[in-house]
Amino acid sequence: MNIKFNFKSFEPSEHLKKYARERFEKLSKYLNESDAAELQVNLEVEKFRHIAEVILTAKDIHISATEETEDMYSTVDLSLDKIEAQLRKQRDKVKDKKKKIREKQVRMDVINFGPVESGKREPRIVATDHYEPKPMDIEEAAMQLENLNYDFLVFLNAETERVNVVYRRKNGDFGFIDPGM
Repeated sequence: MNIKFNFKSFEPSEHLKKYARERFEKLSKYLNESDAAELQVNLEVEKFRHIAEVILTAKDIHISATEETEDMYSTVDLSLDKIEAQLRKQRDKVKDKKKKIREKQVRMDVINFGPVESGKREPRIVATDHYEPKPMDIEEAAMQLENLNYDFLVFLNAETERVNVVYRRKNGDFGFIDPGM
């Protein structure tokens, strides 16, 4: 994580610089190394007010906090606490979202309808694609199918939270399949 400090209206001591850097480096435990996070710390003194403005930017993350006290060290600590709380909240949201997605995984079983007559060529699967259906409503799926040049579109119905299929009929209209599982 790249940390940049700006000091306004005062000359910081080496101890303050070291203290602030050590405290803010703790935030890296909440971030992936691939996020290329940047932390901008603006410290300012106005008469008896010590102000810290902290801005954290990373991939899909933009968090800021402002704190004001009568002591710069406590200002640094309180602003760090605010940023940490926001990062924890963000991390928990992502975890909950991933957990919900895992719980919603749709299980499809292959059903064997009976013996295949010998002598006939049995069809085989020649290509496999991995596709995660995106949540959308039926109208949006029909628009997607109209814009794409596909014969069908598998999607996760946002209203019913089930996998559905919209397909193009021979007459140009669209058909809709809801397996009802």
